[in-house]
Amino acid sequence: MKTLVAALLLALALPAAAKELHGVNSPETLKVGDKELKLNGMGLRKKAIFKVYVASLYLENTTKDANAILAADSMRRVEMAMLRDLAKEKIIDAIKEGFEKSAGANMPKLQARLDKFVAGIRDLKEGEKLSITYAPGKGTSIQTADGKDLEPIEGKDFADSLFSVWLGKEPVSEGLKNGMLGIED
Repeated sequence: MKTLVAALLLALALPAAAKELHGVNSPETLKVGDKELKLNGMGLRKKAIFKVYVASLYLENTTKDANAILAADSMRRVEMAMLRDLAKEKIIDAIKEGFEKSAGANMPKLQARLDKFVAGIRDLKEGEKLSITYAPGKGTSIQTADGKDLEPIEGKDFADSLFSVWLGKEPVSEGLKNGMLGIED
């Protein structure tokens, strides 16, 4: 009995298990500010035949429902682990293209905030991470590979359009969306 109790205590003391996809490990939970976020799912972004990045979606409450994620005014985070070097111009072009598609008619009122957001993007090297976090009442921030947090962009409307690039009705990739939602192919 003592052995069983000791084993249980040891298991509880170990760090949260990580999930792996294409060599990228993501912990089951992340502490962001005063919130503990849970790994919802991981997906691969491919462009033609090239593996570009693995995106890990973290939420306060996990769900397979993209609409529920976008509707909730709760903290969410996407961590993008680069599988290849990417020039900032390519990253900015991809973000703008997806954002404009997801924002639709709201694009004019979001344009200045999008311009401010992409100004914080820089070249990324294979193995580096880019984290995008939405915090209610604070906005959407980017944490660069060097750990620097850039000034948040205000508005849930901005966050919803940005996260819709991955989770919206016309995502950048259905396979990536399904992975981030924890839906098995």
